[in-house]
Amino acid sequence: MAVTPSKDYRRREREQRKAEKRVEREEAKAKKLADEAAEKAAAEAARPLTEDELKAKKEAEFEAEFQAELEAERKAKKAS
Repeated sequence: MAVTPSKDYRRREREQRKAEKRVEREEAKAKKLADEAAEKAAAEAARPLTEDELKAKKEAEFEAEFQAELEAERKAKKAS
């Protein structure tokens, strides 16, 4: 008498295949989103800055330097 796989075995195999397909779809979706984000970041980096953006960037850099100098002076005074 031939032995055939049980229906439960078939069900588990079918569910396993479905789970594998779902994981593949999720990975593909995550990769697609990451690629889109990278493309958007590259496009933003390649875009030339406007005068207002350049001015704001320079002011932010100046403020950061100024804050760093003040912090260094405060630390030097505390150390003295």
